Amino acid sequence: MTTKSYVVQVNANGVIDDSTVVNGADLTGKGVRGNGFHQVSVNKGKYPAKVKSRRQRWDVRPSEMANKTCNPIRDIVDGMKLTPNPEKAMIALSIGDPTVFGNLPTDACVLKALKDAVESARYNGYAPSIGYQKSREAVANFYNSSQAPLEAKDVVLTSGCSQAIELCISVLSNPGDNILIPCPGFSLYKTIALSIGVQVKLYNLLPERSWEVDLEHLESLVDERTTCLVLTNPSNPCGSVFSKEHLEGILKVASKHCLPILADEIYGDMVFPGCTYTSLATLSSDVPILSCGGLAKRWLVPGWRMGWILIHDRKEVFGSEIRKGLVKLTQLILGACTLVQGALESILQNTPQHFYDSTTSFLKANAEICFKELSTVPGLTPIMPSGAMYIMVGIDIEHFPGMKNDVEFTELLVTEQSVFCLPTTAFDYPNFFRIVVTVPEKLMVEACGRIRLFCQQHYLPHRADSSELDQ
Repeated sequence: MTTKSYVVQVNANGVIDDSTVVNGADLTGKGVRGNGFHQVSVNKGKYPAKVKSRRQRWDVRPSEMANKTCNPIRDIVDGMKLTPNPEKAMIALSIGDPTVFGNLPTDACVLKALKDAVESARYNGYAPSIGYQKSREAVANFYNSSQAPLEAKDVVLTSGCSQAIELCISVLSNPGDNILIPCPGFSLYKTIALSIGVQVKLYNLLPERSWEVDLEHLESLVDERTTCLVLTNPSNPCGSVFSKEHLEGILKVASKHCLPILADEIYGDMVFPGCTYTSLATLSSDVPILSCGGLAKRWLVPGWRMGWILIHDRKEVFGSEIRKGLVKLTQLILGACTLVQGALESILQNTPQHFYDSTTSFLKANAEICFKELSTVPGLTPIMPSGAMYIMVGIDIEHFPGMKNDVEFTELLVTEQSVFCLPTTAFDYPNFFRIVVTVPEKLMVEACGRIRLFCQQHYLPHRADSSELDQ
């Protein structure tokens, strides 16, 4: 009986090499030692019978990773009793997708770039898992600056910014480690970390200071198993944009404790007129930064799933190992959509400035409407944002009897007024709600009017407040 084995190697160019091994000895005499090699044996004879205990019944269970994976937004929203008022059209202010209402289309040149990529028929196959060289060069050129230089080797293309975040957390952390994430903050950080056995520690953002980081609290959370600091700027869900001075304070803490930073900058440059955005890497002299971004928000195409990681490592703290680790992790799904990669250079080079300006002007105008309208509503405290697509509104829940928290408040708001705002318990920050300001202006005004009516019907002043009103 002859047993043949085949050694298969995929080289760096994606070419498959193979050699034959007879009776366990390969023809090169080197054997199989890993590094891209895989040996498959084919036994042409009859397999020897083995007596094994067998299962008496089916018992198929989800993995520990699956059981640990939980998106708080979906958990909370799916558990809410949402029955809109049939007499009022539903206005959803909860979804962070700028395309929902159709009033914010992407620019024509963005669509043309994708159309040209499709029609060229050059991007129908597999690309390198980290992305085409030309596409990575385009991203590097777009974000390159003297303060934070970039080359194609510093760019990893991903399937959306969400995958970029996942790769960064995965490459830096092992089970039992912990990462620092903002509170309130984007729920995906926690979802990803807990699914792979990484713990999260929540550092406070301060609403009274336009959601700046509580630096003292942040520093108190660092221990020997803290592997990275996650920073979101501009912020989801807060809409805040950090000043240069505040970013320098954050970098000082990271430098002191030798903490790399995962900078979620998907809303980078998506700031309101009159506000200034500073990319964190332009301020860092020693702290290594993995900056995550993508096309989703600024170019208004979240469904295209094109993201990237920009590796800023001036002092070579990461060395080659972190870079190699990112490459290996990208091979889990073999890279981002090749059609969008093919369009990327044209998108980045040709999108006109007036498209960006028009988007941010619209978002600012809607945010100002919302802030002005809700600032005079009893029991609510909106906090004016400076960028992104969101505004946070505080609820004085003790003034709304019969509602225990933000979840019940927003649930009843749907029932009575058909307006759905996201309760911020989903962001580990109760008794606020988040409003998405991408809706058409007419709907924003209508929604604010309904929220006002709801609060007027349910707000109950304390006795002290009542006596003050009587004077």
